[in-house]
Amino acid sequence: MAASLKVGVFVDAQNVRYNGGYNMRYDVLRRFAGRGGRVLLRLNTYVAFDPERAGEDADYAKKAYAHQQAARQYGWKVNVKNARRFTDASGNFTTKANSDLDIAVDALLQADNLDEILLVSGDGDFQPLVGALQNRGCRVELLGFDNVSRSLQRQVDYFHSGFLVPDLVPIGYEPRNQWGAVGSCVRGVCSKWFADKGYGFLGFMREISDNSWLFDPRLTGSPWSSVFCHINEVASEVTEEDLTQGDTVLEFYLAESPQEEGGLIARNVRLVQQ
Repeated sequence: MAASLKVGVFVDAQNVRYNGGYNMRYDVLRRFAGRGGRVLLRLNTYVAFDPERAGEDADYAKKAYAHQQAARQYGWKVNVKNARRFTDASGNFTTKANSDLDIAVDALLQADNLDEILLVSGDGDFQPLVGALQNRGCRVELLGFDNVSRSLQRQVDYFHSGFLVPDLVPIGYEPRNQWGAVGSCVRGVCSKWFADKGYGFLGFMREISDNSWLFDPRLTGSPWSSVFCHINEVASEVTEEDLTQGDTVLEFYLAESPQEEGGLIARNVRLVQQ
């Protein structure tokens, strides 16, 4: 089914940057958006840029241009929104570079040419846009990280946590990390927890797949793997509610199981902190 889907991706880069998606890899995002044979018609990212700061801060300018160029190299159209500076009554400076309107206009103009739209943001202000796109026949999926609007999650057709997509956001303190290999650090969620017994099971996605909704690793085609977890490996900051509600993202290391051949156990389980 996905092989015939024409897809447009619209990235609210400023929202992503400040809500857990700093250093998000555009090459991985492109592979994720094209999973299952989808045809990528639009790859748009909307970035903020402060020309005045760039003139004063060479390091800022260098990093900003490098970020834009990296996205372009992976085939993204980079839409630059210049920040505007304002002075309030007390003489304090603020800068604004909101791209919400630009994203909304572009998405609506392209909607008739697309079957599916992937919105990368967590901003609840996009809820009316999502409804308008759905009413025009588009399936709308959302990918976000921290502080994602709950109402926006309920409005879209499917929500993806960007933390769970393999290698989408690099793990900074593991620069040579091989996601999914024994000894690697991955991100996942708790699939089942037995509080009275002090153990449970965590799940993580091994690979980018169109079947991420097949959460049960026993199902054919599921990209998920199950990992045994003992309470002794869980950080004190992780509560029982975090383990039982099923959508709290955890970060942990993979180790070989001493009891089950080919099995995995979790080490050093903690909350994702960006």
